[in-house]
Amino acid sequence: MATPRKILTVFGTRPEAIKLFPLVHALADDPRFESRVCISAQHREMLDQVLDIAGIVPDHDLDLMTPGQTLDALTARALVEIGAVLDEEKPDWVVVQGDTTTVMAGALAAYYRKIPVCHVEAGLRSGDIYHPWPEEVNRRVVGGFAALHCAPTETAREALLRENVDRENVHVTGNTVIDALHWVTARIAQEPSLACGLADLEARFAGKRIIGMTSHRRENFGEGMQNIANAVKDIASRDDVAVIFPVHLNPNVRAVMNEQLAGLDNVALIEPLDYPHFARLLDISHMMLTDSGGVQEEAPALGKPVLVMRETTERPEGVEAGTAKLVGTDTDSIVRETNRLLDDGAAYAAMARAHNPFGDGHSAARIADLLASA
Repeated sequence: MATPRKILTVFGTRPEAIKLFPLVHALADDPRFESRVCISAQHREMLDQVLDIAGIVPDHDLDLMTPGQTLDALTARALVEIGAVLDEEKPDWVVVQGDTTTVMAGALAAYYRKIPVCHVEAGLRSGDIYHPWPEEVNRRVVGGFAALHCAPTETAREALLRENVDRENVHVTGNTVIDALHWVTARIAQEPSLACGLADLEARFAGKRIIGMTSHRRENFGEGMQNIANAVKDIASRDDVAVIFPVHLNPNVRAVMNEQLAGLDNVALIEPLDYPHFARLLDISHMMLTDSGGVQEEAPALGKPVLVMRETTERPEGVEAGTAKLVGTDTDSIVRETNRLLDDGAAYAAMARAHNPFGDGHSAARIADLLASA
C-alpha cells in the first residue's frame, strides 16, 4: 500500500474550525492520509468550544491570541510560528479554509517551502478590497498560488477562472459548513443536553417570533455598529418579536451593544454560543440578522431567511437564490426589511423555501478524494 499522504490542516478561528472539522474527521478516518492539525488560536475561547464538541485535539497549538494586537503583528507571528511547524512536520499538503489572517499566513509559509496548498472555500469575492477587510485580500492572496482550489459553488469557481487560475486545479465541492451543520444537528438529536442552554430564553420569549442576530465585522465598527444597534432597538419595540443576540467578544462590538441594548425587555444580549447552541438558535429563529459570512450559508439549510447587514457579499449565490438579502448598515433599511419579513407572509415564504445553493453535506468526502488523487 502507498505511503499515506501527510496533510497538515491549519486554522485559527471558530468559523474555520466549524468548516474544517468535517474534513479533519474525514482525513483522520481515511487510511490514505496521515492527518495533523495546527491551530494558531487567533480566536482562543470561541475556537476551543468547537474543538471540544468536534473531539479534535490539535497537534500544534500556537496560542497567538493577544488582546488588541495589530493585524501586522498577528500576521508576522503567525507566519513565523506556522513556518516552524511546517519545518518540523514536513507535510505533503497544507490545508487552509476561507480568508482569515491565519489562512493567508499559513498558506504563505507553505508556499515559501514549496509545499502545495489546498484552499477550502476558494473563490469567494466581494469585489471590494475593504469589504470585508482584511478578508477579501487574504483570500485573493491564497487564490494566487494554491495548488487545489475547493470552490463551494459554481459562482466561486467562475470567479477563480476569471483570475486565470488553471481550471484543472479548481473543483466545485460544495461548502463543508453544511456537512458541519448536519453533523451537529444529528448530535443534538442524540444528546439534547448539548443545546439545552437556551431553554430559559425559549420559555421567556414563548409566543414571540425570535430574530437571531450576529454582528462582528471590522468594517462595521463605529458608525455601522451604532446604526445596527439603533435598528435592533426599533425592531425590538414590537411586542410580537424578541431578539437573541450572542455578542461577539470584540470590545468594538460589546461597548456599543451593551450601551444601546442592555435592559430592553425583548432583547437578550448573551455570551457567544458554542456550536451546538448556535445551531439551536438557528433552529428556533424565525429569521437571522447578520453581518457574518457563514450564517448566510447555514441559515438557509434550516429554511431561515437571512438579512445581511453589509454593503457587499462574497456569497452572491444566496442573494440570487433568494435565501438572503443585502440590507447594508442603514438603520431605516434594516428596520424596513425586517418588518417586511415579519408582516408579509408571502415575502417570508419565498425566502424560507428558496433552495440552499451552498451544499449537500458531502463536501468533506469530495475534498478528501481530491487530496488523495492530486
